[in-house]
Amino acid sequence: MPRRTLIDAGPIVSYLTDEALHDWAAEQFSRFSQFETCEAVLGEACARLAYAGFDQTAVIRLVQRGVLKLTFDTAYNIGRILTLMEKYGNQPMDFADACLVTMSEEEEDALVVTLDRRDFTVYRRHGRKSIPILTP
Repeated sequence: MPRRTLIDAGPIVSYLTDEALHDWAAEQFSRFSQFETCEAVLGEACARLAYAGFDQTAVIRLVQRGVLKLTFDTAYNIGRILTLMEKYGNQPMDFADACLVTMSEEEEDALVVTLDRRDFTVYRRHGRKSIPILTP
């Protein structure tokens, strides 16, 4: 098991809805008792749920129950976030992804649970190292 399991917005939204990847997301929520994430991911997940007509407070309830744990200091890491967003501007890298890449740099044994295989196979932590990901 990784020492740190990070989660992106996609699996959270799939877990809380009937999207095509719900079963895969539910399996990950059963497999891991807790995920670390950041406010940017929460904001993205809430917005996607609201846009699709689902209850966005379900995301916040996951935080309240301790399933999602906020462990990232955005203000402290803003320089690194900006550097990554500029480096991957042609993707383009969004704010939440930049936060997750930065979070993965804080612990060598970090795993990112995401639906964005295409983006996260391009992103690099510490300049050259691939990011361990779990995708469907």
